[in-house]
Amino acid sequence: MSDDDEKWRSQLTPEQYRIAREKGTERAFTGAYWDHHEKGKYLCVCCGAELFSSEHKYDSGSGWPSFWQPSRPEHVGEDEDRSHFMVRTEIVCSRCGAHLGHVFEDGPRPTGTRYCVNSASLTFEPEE
Repeated sequence: MSDDDEKWRSQLTPEQYRIAREKGTERAFTGAYWDHHEKGKYLCVCCGAELFSSEHKYDSGSGWPSFWQPSRPEHVGEDEDRSHFMVRTEIVCSRCGAHLGHVFEDGPRPTGTRYCVNSASLTFEPEE
């Protein structure tokens, strides 16, 4: 096991590790933030980078937290994902490489994008 791997395992819950570090997913309608409506910021569970804002969150009906844009686009990277016999665009934390979820082109205006994120990849910082 690498030093980084040991660090992540000690810092994260088993579920957070499986999703954020091993590119897993949580079941729809089960994560802490899919039906979360507080105002504030959503941060990377691994490194604390600001990723999304409650201002851009909406109910997509998918069962995962959905955002129509990142609050800090430079903190959300994209990679091609060819797993499960599909081609999708994976979203990752640009700072630490944590798997966040996927982005789709079926979101609301003004962007038309839906950032579909695993709650286990996020922490929440309420607005003061």
